[in-house]
Amino acid sequence: MRRFGFILVTMTVLLSLCAVPAIAKTTWNVNSVWPPKNPHSVGLIEFADKVKAATKGDLELIVQTGGSLGYKGPELLKAVRDGLLPLSDMLISGVAGDEKLFQIVTLPFLAKDFQELRLLTDISRPYFDKVAKKWNQKILYIAPWPGAGLWTKKKVMTLADMKGLKTRTYDKNGALVVEATGGTPYALPFSEVYTSLQTGLIDSVITSSPTAVDAKFWEVLNYFERINITIATDMVNVNLNSFNKLSKSIQSTLVSIGKEMENVMWERVPVLDKEMEALCNKNGMESLPVSKEIMADLSKITESIRADWLKDAPADGKKIYQDFMKKVGR
Repeated sequence: MRRFGFILVTMTVLLSLCAVPAIAKTTWNVNSVWPPKNPHSVGLIEFADKVKAATKGDLELIVQTGGSLGYKGPELLKAVRDGLLPLSDMLISGVAGDEKLFQIVTLPFLAKDFQELRLLTDISRPYFDKVAKKWNQKILYIAPWPGAGLWTKKKVMTLADMKGLKTRTYDKNGALVVEATGGTPYALPFSEVYTSLQTGLIDSVITSSPTAVDAKFWEVLNYFERINITIATDMVNVNLNSFNKLSKSIQSTLVSIGKEMENVMWERVPVLDKEMEALCNKNGMESLPVSKEIMADLSKITESIRADWLKDAPADGKKIYQDFMKKVGR
């Protein structure tokens, strides 16, 4: 009996020594400041689902939308750098205050459509990757926003028609564009835009088509002109310390799915942009044709804005700008 007990104990010990420990599952809270149905939140959730499936659950990304983790847009480059967030999306122009090179995407009338924006993004990417590494992070993918057009009460067909507009803008360069056309810029929180249009404090807005739908602009405005003052980009970044703790295979999976999602988003967003414009039209807004003349005039009067940035731009910024302008023949 004692011999049997000894054998049983010995076998138990041997089995415990031979047992292979389970690989620890990694779970990250992933940040998005955008609402759940925003195209970039939707894309990030899709990215997370693909990562979970491809890693068989070894890496799970739990996407927290609407800024629920408490971080604001301008803070995100620092928050990812410091490891406060292992992974986050961020508006590139929104963090450009911390990194001058990123300001190139805020220059008005530089990239005039999605094709030019994709070219600018491809040219910029190696330099942006280098900057991201300096900030202790890695860019997994970059995706576009719909372009910032002009939404107005009165019909705007020429540069002269823009004179006197009272326009809500969302950044410094947008304000400079409005001033250059003889209008008055208003830096209002978006929550105040609808009421300000109702009361006549403002009579126009610079923003994208999804935002126009969210705000039901057709109730307070009449016209839309797709002048694409800027076309913003969003990037999804991972903290390098967190990334380097992952196995090589999971690292490779993150990078691979990031490239996949980048292509998906560049195909999806232009389609969404047109759909949102069509919804505005269906509700009574008129899309005005954009003439070559008004685009040439706008480009000319905003040339000094781009030139002023170039004067103090980092060397890589000047190189991106020169390469881009050469490619587009301007």
